Amino acid sequence: MFQVRIHGRGGQGVVTGAEMMSIAAFLGGKHAQAFPSFGSERTGAPVVAFCRMDDKEIRLREPIMQPDAIIIQDPTLLHQVDVFGGLKKDGFILINTTRSFEEMGLGDFVKGFRPERLLTVPASELAMKHVGRPVPNVPLLGAFAALGGLISLDAVQKAIDQKFKGAVAKGNQAAAKDAYTIVMEQEKKAQEAQHA
Repeated sequence: MFQVRIHGRGGQGVVTGAEMMSIAAFLGGKHAQAFPSFGSERTGAPVVAFCRMDDKEIRLREPIMQPDAIIIQDPTLLHQVDVFGGLKKDGFILINTTRSFEEMGLGDFVKGFRPERLLTVPASELAMKHVGRPVPNVPLLGAFAALGGLISLDAVQKAIDQKFKGAVAKGNQAAAKDAYTIVMEQEKKAQEAQHA
């Protein structure tokens, strides 16, 4: 089973992102579940959503305490919430930012993690460019599709079609594709650096 925890703030589409991830996993032939965890549901408040994917039926229902991947939609949460709690050293970290892990003060923390699994994507900027709103969830979904091939970009595009219509769907698909490309390039560079 692969477990993903998504951290963001109210109004950033955290719950929708988890739902779309589970739809994409389902479209790819996997069993999947997505559910949120709310405190106070106000815009700007920290929100967490979860997604599980497996080749067999999923019976677990509790929150994800030991995720295989963490997606951080809002980097201001890094020093406010324990976003990395329970993450294994071979886990994936995907952050919506234009800054490096070192620039965010995470250089020491990520020592020992696999460099090709530490990724950043300017998701808010991509959403603004393609959809006209800085909602990072869909670009981050495209970026996640490039991680380890759990869900395909094609499945993400189909999930977007199920959730959105018209120009909004097209814009989100373009943003997801851009984010996917950015991550594929980052992973390639990290692997080349490892072999060098």
